[in-house]
Amino acid sequence: MTKSELIQGVAEKTKVTKSIVSDVIESVIAAIVESDKTTIKGWGTFEWKTRPARKGINPRTGEKIDIPESTTLKFKPSPGVKGL
Repeated sequence: MTKSELIQGVAEKTKVTKSIVSDVIESVIAAIVESDKTTIKGWGTFEWKTRPARKGINPRTGEKIDIPESTTLKFKPSPGVKGL
């Protein structure tokens, strides 16, 4: 499902304009991204995780490379969602 399909579906179910639904969805996404950890009961938890720097190998050349530290947003679904 794309973001535009999500907006369309929510707008149809709630009978609210797509413009308002789009603003709400953008706000929810922004709040999740700005927070260190967001838990939505019955759905799951979004949390920022830092991966440490490490050594790697370029698969094309076999050359050893340094992979820098990176931060990524992880999602852990709640038990109820895992069963679907």
